[in-house]
Amino acid sequence: MENISIIVAFTAGMLSFFSPCVFPLIPAYVSHLTGSTVQYNKIHVGKGMLIIRSIWFILGFSLVFVAMGASTSMIGQLFAGYRELIEKIGGFFIIVFGLQMARILNIRVLMFEKHWDHGNIQKKGQLSSFLLGLAFGSGWSPCVGFALSSILLLASSSETVHNGMLLLFIYSLGLGIPFLLISLLITYSLSVVKNINRWLPVLSLVNGWILIGMGLLLFTGQLQKLSAWLAQFTF
Repeated sequence: MENISIIVAFTAGMLSFFSPCVFPLIPAYVSHLTGSTVQYNKIHVGKGMLIIRSIWFILGFSLVFVAMGASTSMIGQLFAGYRELIEKIGGFFIIVFGLQMARILNIRVLMFEKHWDHGNIQKKGQLSSFLLGLAFGSGWSPCVGFALSSILLLASSSETVHNGMLLLFIYSLGLGIPFLLISLLITYSLSVVKNINRWLPVLSLVNGWILIGMGLLLFTGQLQKLSAWLAQFTF
């Protein structure tokens, strides 16, 4: 597996979490998952229940993302003879997504929005948390969609279906681990959300430039060379 792809997938997952589409709504997600309330500037909920339901929520959206990775990888395998062309097309679109996130471009057609729908899901424990994760993974919003779409394009150019699935699993970890940590922190104080909110525009720019760099590497065919160079530092 390409080392640089794994690093970028995990980073993209983390930056997707710390995006204006997701991070400010974490208290609302936690409240809906656990049925808890906000009092005295913190979420009041048992730590054990929070951890269990958060894990089921993460498993839900991870399943959706990994399934997407498998699908795009399978499509990529069907056109394996055109891998170089696929890499150039994928690299081009990743660059466009990065320029959009870095606010260099403003293409309105890319700013479509689809929110996750949880209105019909009742609070019944782990199953409802898993279903909420499925709904979250199936929902799209502009700033998360760019990063996720870029990793899917990267998965489409991977050598095997398993590699593509692994990329999306790593992306899910990048999104899920911060979710679990922040969920625990806001049971002590919501101030952490307010403090991090100030850095969200900067993180969005960072995410954009990372995608631009990845797109350039993929488009120019330098991604494999860089991964080979990094492999010498891998134990």
